[in-house]
Amino acid sequence: MRKDDGPRINNQIRAEKVRVVDAEGEMMGVMTVREAIFAAEQQGLDLIEISPNAEPPVCKIGDIGKHRYEAQKKDAAARKNQKIVLTKELKLRPGIEEHDIQVKLRSARRFFEEGDKVRFTLQFRGRENEHREFGYALIRRIKEELMDAGKVEMDARQEGNSIIMIMVPTTKGP
Repeated sequence: MRKDDGPRINNQIRAEKVRVVDAEGEMMGVMTVREAIFAAEQQGLDLIEISPNAEPPVCKIGDIGKHRYEAQKKDAAARKNQKIVLTKELKLRPGIEEHDIQVKLRSARRFFEEGDKVRFTLQFRGRENEHREFGYALIRRIKEELMDAGKVEMDARQEGNSIIMIMVPTTKGP
């Protein structure tokens, strides 16, 4: 049994007729798989199935090693260009001091500049649960102070003994 590690080549192609493109990119037309494999062997190359879902399937005459190498380079370039968005978490308490709030805001701005999401978790303990309005006021203040750098993705909501809000950067990072 063949492992699925790329396009079908030569005798692995299951269609009866295929549209063939030669090594230079010129259209050779529709022909049977046997004729196409023979044409490829005449040039010392392989018949590679490029588009198996087309009607009829499109095959190219070329070197399978070169084809795999180019596909690998294309995948590597695509991976290099994508940015993984991380979610950073900042934990707060209802009795947080002013200076500590400023430190958390600076951290959030730095995370936004790097293109990361920020999850604010405001935890309540014991009797603090009776005064959730202080927590919502603190979350509202953070939201207002960070409006220039980020926008709210998930508004403040209660989860157990916490209030959680997620913000994302308004501009994309590096």
